[in-house]
Amino acid sequence: MSYEPGGAVELDRELQVPADPTAAAFFDVDNTMMVGASIFHFAKGLASRDFFSWRDLARFTTRQMRLRLTGESHGDMHSSRESALAFVAGKKVAEIVSLGEDIYDEEMSGRIWSGTLALARLHQDAGQRVWLVTATPVELATIIARRLELTGALGTVAESEDGVYTGRLVGEVLHGEAKAAAVRSLAAREGLDLAHCSAYSDSINDLPMLSLVGRAVAVNPDSALRAEAKRHGWEIRDFRTGRKAARIGIPAALGLGAAVGGVAAGLAARRRLAS
Repeated sequence: MSYEPGGAVELDRELQVPADPTAAAFFDVDNTMMVGASIFHFAKGLASRDFFSWRDLARFTTRQMRLRLTGESHGDMHSSRESALAFVAGKKVAEIVSLGEDIYDEEMSGRIWSGTLALARLHQDAGQRVWLVTATPVELATIIARRLELTGALGTVAESEDGVYTGRLVGEVLHGEAKAAAVRSLAAREGLDLAHCSAYSDSINDLPMLSLVGRAVAVNPDSALRAEAKRHGWEIRDFRTGRKAARIGIPAALGLGAAVGGVAAGLAARRRLAS
């Protein structure tokens, strides 16, 4: 099931996507295709399986918040990126991928924005390829893309040796300029004309990717992206309920912090009751 706040989402009937073999669509994931942060939903699913402790979940979330915030301030991301996936260090890749399939069903499948997925289907119906492009680990991004029957996914690459995660990353977190560079490389490999392509995101951090393509769409935008979209004359699609949510555009990092506090408290209470 897809997430449909306030009832079924109806797209404009006149919205058309032309058939063009050199065109494709690129969709951000967190808060664009999915409600909330996919990596947090995944970590929450792992914690519920006692894969790690609630303290580990809190430490992991703190790293993710620091990574997002330093990225937003264009600070040095080196130390953050090296620890961003430390929570899977020493785990087998195959085990994490298998768990990811189950966790998608439990934590993510019902959080897909039906309106955003409908936009992706318009591109597919026109014969265009559709990729997810996200800072989320590529294995998780690939699971989401496959379950949504999209073309594929670009994501952050976690280093592994002999089928076991080291906890380090390969290259950069797919964020900001790195995300735009990945889209540029994909377009070159696939023979795409970026001027004919579309990109969708909720965050001002994706301005480099949105600026690459001929058609940029702000989906559930934060306040900064909403202002930028209006300045450029880009489309704005907001599938959230209530004017307040649309107006404020709560930063994902803050929402993530609030969510992990609740999860950590719940897990701690559960362990106290069990003891």
